[in-house]
Amino acid sequence: MVLNRLAVAAFGLGAVLATGCGKTTDSPATPKGETKVVSGDEGEHVHGAMPHGGINIEWARRHVEFTVDHKAKQVTLYAYKPDSKTPAPVKAEALTLTIDKPKFQVELKAKPQEGDPAGTSSRFVATDDRFGVEQEFSGTLTGTEEGKQYNADFKEPEEPAEKKK
Repeated sequence: MVLNRLAVAAFGLGAVLATGCGKTTDSPATPKGETKVVSGDEGEHVHGAMPHGGINIEWARRHVEFTVDHKAKQVTLYAYKPDSKTPAPVKAEALTLTIDKPKFQVELKAKPQEGDPAGTSSRFVATDDRFGVEQEFSGTLTGTEEGKQYNADFKEPEEPAEKKK
């Protein structure tokens, strides 16, 4: 029985390691609370619950946390190193977020956090009335850093029905 569990765990870990993070420009978000070990150009690392309770978007060799404050009608993105804990500032004044439904686009302005070097930011913020609607957002994060454009698709996972009540 224990041997079977170990075999299943090893197989699952192997499947996750085989997929990896890599340097893809388009990758899905990691659902809230999900934890998995992955291997990529940055080495082996863990995807886990994000620090602000948001979802993970892999973008520009970083993990970017997507958070929505419906009351404030605001989206905040936090850029991290692959450990999803250490800020990884971006050399950009703004990033663009394209939302699929309803279709709209917003510019997220850099709002540097303490410790971000001059000319960089590990936090980007946008306010729009449409973020006041409680829904699972999906779309594309786009930005340019050091002359290279990066795009990443994301989708918030649906919350279980009992949690929505």
